Amino acid sequence: MKKYLKGVLLVLAGFVIAFPVFLMTNFAMLQTSTPEFCSSCHEIEPAYREWKTSSHAYNKRGVVAVCMDCHLPPPEKTIQFLYGKTVHGLKDVVGHFLGGEYDRLETRRTATLGMDNDNCLGCHQNLLYISTRRGSMLAHRTVLYPRPGYEKQCTECHENLVHNPAPLYQFATY
Repeated sequence: MKKYLKGVLLVLAGFVIAFPVFLMTNFAMLQTSTPEFCSSCHEIEPAYREWKTSSHAYNKRGVVAVCMDCHLPPPEKTIQFLYGKTVHGLKDVVGHFLGGEYDRLETRRTATLGMDNDNCLGCHQNLLYISTRRGSMLAHRTVLYPRPGYEKQCTECHENLVHNPAPLYQFATY
């Protein structure tokens, strides 16, 4: 019995330590994944205001896409999500505290180029079945079923959907 007691105590101690650490990590991830948190840096605040007036924040269907839905891998891809969140967070924190010139247009261009079609397709499904718009169906087909060497990103056509100065809410009309 003594032989197993040390192992059981080590496993129990592991749970006692790991569970609170897991809860704190999860809490921190949730708190730092909100648009309000993202906008707490003055550099990001204009993008937050623009998002708030876009169809990604307010639309007829009531669906809201927050910052991490577009700018990070989905949370189901845990390792990629944590890595992406860490890299984005460190980049923003270092840029914020070390100062320097914040080039909003260059940052936007870089972010647009880094967008992954899978992030868009997480919400925008059935793109081939827009019955009144044959051109849209054909354009979406080239993204969903690209020929080798002709891969396209959703943002090549839809680069100005979210982060645009707008005085009023832009409701989607679909």
